[in-house]
Formats: sequence, C-alpha cells, structure tokens
Amino acid sequence: MTPLNPGTAADAAGVSLAHEPLPASDIRAGTPSAGALELGAFGGAELGVWEMTPGVAADVESDEVFVVLSGRARIEFESPALPSVDIGPGSVMRLASGMRTVWTVTETLRKVYLTR
Repeated sequence: MTPLNPGTAADAAGVSLAHEPLPASDIRAGTPSAGALELGAFGGAELGVWEMTPGVAADVESDEVFVVLSGRARIEFESPALPSVDIGPGSVMRLASGMRTVWTVTETLRKVYLTR
C-alpha cells in the first residue's frame, strides 16, 4: 500500500499486515503477535494501522489517539493507576506518552492510530 496522500483513500480494515511476535519481555500470557503499516504523516504526527492477535502484553505508550476498527480488548493502566477500559469496534481512545499499560486482546484488535 502506498502512503495516504491528499485525495486518496485506504482500506484500513482490509489491508494486509505483516505480523511479528511481540518481545518475550512484554508478553504476559499467550503468544500474541502484532503488525503495523504506516500510512504517512499528518500535521507532524504518524498515521497508520496496527493490529494485535489474542494474548496479554505490556506496553509503554506514546502520545496517541486511535479508533478501533475490529476486535476486542481490555486495557489496564499500571501507571498512572486508572480504571481499566474495554474497547471494541468504534471505540476512540487517547493515550499519553509514558503510560504503562497491559493489553488483554480477546479478539484480534485492529485500529487506526495517530501518534507523535
């Protein structure tokens, strides 16, 4: 897929993503893998599609806003301590740089993200 230039469209739900196993140090349960495709830049931020298969993994977040296209997950916040959030198709979420999270993906999760 080519970058998303002005006046073009992308099939974010259907684009093929090459998956790789997550680092063993991040995995809490299962054998999740993830794939991503950068679509380009928008106002100095990266725009792309990301997907993770079922499993549990820890992450340190970037400043990001995303929209879930498909799948389901629960995001737990280790730092700062915030209530967990269940996300699914149509969910819009904002994460801040440095947040420590644990993602429990129950159905392969695909999102479109905008991050810096």
